[in-house]
Amino acid sequence: MKIRSVFSSDYYTISSLLNDWWDGRQMSNMLPKLFFDHFNDTSFVAEQDGVIIGFLNGFLSQSRSDEAYIHFVGVHPDYRKQDVGTQLYNQFFNVIKQNGRSVVRCVTSPVNKGSVVYHTKMGFEIEKGDREDSGILVFSDYDGKGGDRVLFVKKLT
Repeated sequence: MKIRSVFSSDYYTISSLLNDWWDGRQMSNMLPKLFFDHFNDTSFVAEQDGVIIGFLNGFLSQSRSDEAYIHFVGVHPDYRKQDVGTQLYNQFFNVIKQNGRSVVRCVTSPVNKGSVVYHTKMGFEIEKGDREDSGILVFSDYDGKGGDRVLFVKKLT
């Protein structure tokens, strides 16, 4: 497996796969092309034999000089539990540390239980929300009405 920075053209491949990777859940509209055009240094793909099997889109915060943010991560279902995600995250962590960042944030939907479990295993803490949903702390209407979200933070050492 090879981890590399994203190319602008990777957007077309990845956006066509997203809904399938999420079992038909409509996800492609949550990943704008701008992440492939403007955040190449902090966004990565994992390839196996030239085929994209995972990706991570993130960026350095423009408002908080010690923070970085992971916007979207996906791994092909056939390659899950094979450390593809871990390698993508570690690449991101290494790059942001080189840029003087020590805090990583990300957000997920409370319905994405797999993401909640994965992020906590990766050492992310769930930020205290304003209510619980199935035992998970969430921020109500974080992304507008009905857009409840789980917020994560990880401090790098």
